[in-house]
Amino acid sequence: MASAPAQQPTLTVEQTRVVLSEVIQAFSVPENASRMEEARESACNDMGKMLQLVLPVATQIQQEVIKAYGFNNEGEGVLKFARLVKMYETQDPEIAAMSAKLKSLLLPPLSTPPIGGAIPAS
Repeated sequence: MASAPAQQPTLTVEQTRVVLSEVIQAFSVPENASRMEEARESACNDMGKMLQLVLPVATQIQQEVIKAYGFNNEGEGVLKFARLVKMYETQDPEIAAMSAKLKSLLLPPLSTPPIGGAIPAS
């Protein structure tokens, strides 16, 4: 297969749905789920550690899936795929929902820190 390395893969909305679904499923594979859990536990909900420990594991899991669709096997491929998903989010509610699910797999749940006193009414 002779393809130019700089050429960005072009996926239709339907193809993007399929790839996004496969990426989400990849996080459910026991080995990957275990890798993510271990990274999350090591990060202890510290955002800086999340970026250092969880993001690289998540990127590797995504790369394993998207490389079959022409994205390079570097972090750049994941970024290009993310941009493509972002572009289709506004056009397709199913992609938007899957994208939100993927984000929830990658990011820890946000908890609101306690505030000293009640929140003033506007």
